[in-house]
Amino acid sequence: MKKIIIFSTAVLGFNLAANAQATSSANQNVALSLSNAISITFTGSGTSTGGAVSIPFTTVSDYTNGVTSSGQQLKVQSNKVFNVTVNANAANFTYSGTTSPAPVMPVSNLNIMVTNNNTGGTIAGSYGSSYNDLTTTPATILTNCTNGGNQLFEIKYQATPGFSYPAGTYTTNVVFTATQP
Repeated sequence: MKKIIIFSTAVLGFNLAANAQATSSANQNVALSLSNAISITFTGSGTSTGGAVSIPFTTVSDYTNGVTSSGQQLKVQSNKVFNVTVNANAANFTYSGTTSPAPVMPVSNLNIMVTNNNTGGTIAGSYGSSYNDLTTTPATILTNCTNGGNQLFEIKYQATPGFSYPAGTYTTNVVFTATQP
């Protein structure tokens, strides 16, 4: 009987020793260093360079009344509130055609309007209700826009050169700038 009790005690002791677990833990502090981030892109191209916008003038009515482009959508991604400005990169259009000397058309013949705003911000001045002349000076078109990853707005151009310029292609580069105040 003593042997059975000793054997049982030994088996029970080994079993308890086998089930006993030791634990240990370690911890680490992780710090995220976020910086201000902002990006503006054209949704059509997915890049900061939008596709070329063609505004053809083919009738007398086009020259009399002007021609409006299709909508051009832009997306801003920002981790802070932001504003958007627009300007032309030069005071005059670049001319490509057969007239010599090249005619000089000011960029003020191209107007811009914000036609849709899903940024959570406010359309500045009259940019939401009428077309405004484009200039080389940055003009604020959106203010106090909400931070986020998919803040969209749409603009349209209207060209009104009248009958003062000969046939040819007139081009300019329009610059949209998103800025965190």
